[in-house]
Amino acid sequence: MVSVRRLLALLFNRVIFVCFVETVLRLMISIVTQKIDTQPLLESVSSPRAGASVLFVGTTRQFTSGRETVFLSYECYQEMAIGKLKELCDRAAKKWTIEKCGIVHRIGEVAIGEASVAVAVSTAHRKDAFESAQWIMDRLKEEVPIWKKEHWTDGDQQWIHEGSVAGGPDKAGGAS
Repeated sequence: MVSVRRLLALLFNRVIFVCFVETVLRLMISIVTQKIDTQPLLESVSSPRAGASVLFVGTTRQFTSGRETVFLSYECYQEMAIGKLKELCDRAAKKWTIEKCGIVHRIGEVAIGEASVAVAVSTAHRKDAFESAQWIMDRLKEEVPIWKKEHWTDGDQQWIHEGSVAGGPDKAGGAS
């Protein structure tokens, strides 16, 4: 029979280990169907070792190439997308000294002015924070299986970024 003291020691060691894993990974990754709340994301990258935090928020604009947008819709292959988002943070951490990294992407319908994606990064210095956040966002659009469809006021709709992994679920073999 295990003593209470031993049980608490085992539990305590497990909690320490879980916290350590999260600290090593330095990230908050999520895909959501509701409006993105950027404050928790920004707080998640806060660190006493960081002198800079950058928050990028991508929003739905009203006009694209002279056409008026009603809304955007996003679909994804969620399991793979989350893995790729984590991978982007890990790759960025090899290029820059990142304290913490977070990415939230929305799926479903996103109205004009609402956030589709938010990327937050904290580093010791602002240059690394800006560069790494931009790099993550650029790679996200190229590599992560999240697909954007533009819906215009004339009733037409189109998958955006044809030819990349983000070209539409029917193009990449993901969600329908």
